[in-house]
Amino acid sequence: MGITLEKQYLKGYVAKKDFKQIFPKIKKAHDALEKKAGLGSEFTGWADLPSRTEDNFLNSLVALGEEVRSYSDCLISIGIGGSYLGIRATLKFLRNAEKIPVEYAGHNMSTDGLYELLESVKNKRIAVAVISKSGTTTEPAIAFRIIRKMMEEKYKGDELKKRIICITDGKKGALRQIADKGGLRSFVIPDDVGGRFSVLTPVGLVPLAIAGCDVRALVEGAREGQKEYSVPDIEKNIAYQYAAVRYLLYKQRKYIEVLASFYDNMFYLAEWWKQLYGESEAKEGKGIFPSSLNMSTDLHSMGQLMQDGVRNVFETFVNIEHTNHSLSIPREEEDLDQFNIVAGKDLDYVNKQALNATAAAHYEGGVPNSSILLERADSFHLGKLFYFFERAVAVSGYLLGVNPFNQPGVEAYKKKMFALLGKK
Repeated sequence: MGITLEKQYLKGYVAKKDFKQIFPKIKKAHDALEKKAGLGSEFTGWADLPSRTEDNFLNSLVALGEEVRSYSDCLISIGIGGSYLGIRATLKFLRNAEKIPVEYAGHNMSTDGLYELLESVKNKRIAVAVISKSGTTTEPAIAFRIIRKMMEEKYKGDELKKRIICITDGKKGALRQIADKGGLRSFVIPDDVGGRFSVLTPVGLVPLAIAGCDVRALVEGAREGQKEYSVPDIEKNIAYQYAAVRYLLYKQRKYIEVLASFYDNMFYLAEWWKQLYGESEAKEGKGIFPSSLNMSTDLHSMGQLMQDGVRNVFETFVNIEHTNHSLSIPREEEDLDQFNIVAGKDLDYVNKQALNATAAAHYEGGVPNSSILLERADSFHLGKLFYFFERAVAVSGYLLGVNPFNQPGVEAYKKKMFALLGKK
């Protein structure tokens, strides 16, 4: 079971000799990761996290999920950025993984949005997972204040305690103090894993287990990814090949990468990918701008730009080999739309031909592209894909000469906002 990288539409842009020439830089980045000797090495705990995650811990999360679902009608997951996107991306990618509905709060400050959420759950049995390393990030902190007030009015004593789960720092921070003071259940966010790399830590695993996702298969896929994508040989390691392709195209002034898929369950996974790559690479005036398109819908709105626009873009398709269901296209006697040519074919056959046509047309239009092919859209392959992207972006950052694990620019707007709010 695996993931492959198809590179036929890179011809003329990236050659085999280019991989050989870049190998010393890849090897240097690989060694920096493995020896924890590179920039930001204190935040590289994600690199061997899958193999360090114990089965007993995963089994306990499965049991926790069964327990919480037994007395809950819905879960409210409070978080932003890396404490939000991985969870939503996973559940949307897996389509029917949720055994109870999951609502999201703390990822924006929309008054009407949060009001409507509270109204929709007020007569339901509610569980809450609040995720924040510090507990002072504006959006989730304020959302948790409002939701905690609602929970305290609705539940008392032990009933309240079992319904609020905190995922935060092990020793310090506002949320840690709230959890300890209130006797709330809590899980620890590892100190050596940054937010955008945290989907396979309790940040992602706890709410996913409560929702009913197969977290054991998710981690097992990441474990296989760790084995495959931690080898230094660029000819065998497709994560390093992907990082090399991106760097080589960047050097050719291809400054925008479009992650495109013809599968609608990819939408939030692309959002997760955009944070991972944008926040990891974009420093010191460097970095590729990560964008995404959901095909074939976006071909009718952005297809013209991709085909004939400024040639500073390259494309990465994510394709799924086997769908979970089959839909046969019926034959019609009059054939007014002239689609009897595909009568009896599965709808996914047409979808894949649209992908193949798009990749070929965009290449001919001056957009180099490659394709990441997943065997199936299941928990195992998603866990492997998460690790693939994480490993590749770490190497990408090192190739650019930046620290892939910090985000100094994120603090700029916060300082100005706090000043406007009068917060020290």
